[in-house]
Amino acid sequence: MEDQMSAGSSESAESTAYWIEWFQSLKGNEFYCDVDEDYILDRFNLTGLNTEVQHYALAFDMITDALEEDLDDDMRAEVEKSARHLYGLIHARFILTARGLTKMQEKFRHAEFGRCPRVLCDNQPVLPVGLWDVAGVKCVKLYCPRCEDVYNPISRRHLAIDGAHFGTTFPHLLLQAYPNLMPAKTPKRYVPKIFGFKVHHIANEHRKQDQLKEQMQQRLHQAQVNE
Repeated sequence: MEDQMSAGSSESAESTAYWIEWFQSLKGNEFYCDVDEDYILDRFNLTGLNTEVQHYALAFDMITDALEEDLDDDMRAEVEKSARHLYGLIHARFILTARGLTKMQEKFRHAEFGRCPRVLCDNQPVLPVGLWDVAGVKCVKLYCPRCEDVYNPISRRHLAIDGAHFGTTFPHLLLQAYPNLMPAKTPKRYVPKIFGFKVHHIANEHRKQDQLKEQMQQRLHQAQVNE
């Protein structure tokens, strides 16, 4: 009996890998790590996701290769979309675990998420981050730990990834868990110059003062007109 249960569990874990491997192989999904099968099959880790994903039960069955229902093309397309979203939300939770952080730090070490587009960051590897933990608000962004700013992904296919699939916590937790990956902050700053001379900061202040004065005069004039 125990052998049968063990064999059944092994088959479930093996079958779970099939959909994940297919999903991981799709162009544009390079930012995702493969979520461990055991993590997906533990329903405790999925608490609350049934309220966030349409066709949750069917989507879960699809991810675990247990989908036996004969669906028409339209319904299968909907379930497929839900399965991708469900996997993304599971992924957001998994990468905050010790195992998930280990997998993502390897990708970071190999600059699989890309590099900072800021010239003075010297090709610093970046990390994916969400600006919101709520799905459907913003696409994934790239966080540079050197300049501490965020950027849009360069590739269009990455612009379709929901930022909630990575969340707002991940990159900062990773750098705390692996402090050796935190780069030194660069003192380099771009210095504006005109004919080789630095633009004097007083000139900038004067320009700002002139703009404020002009705005004030416009508001006063508008107030007189309204009277």
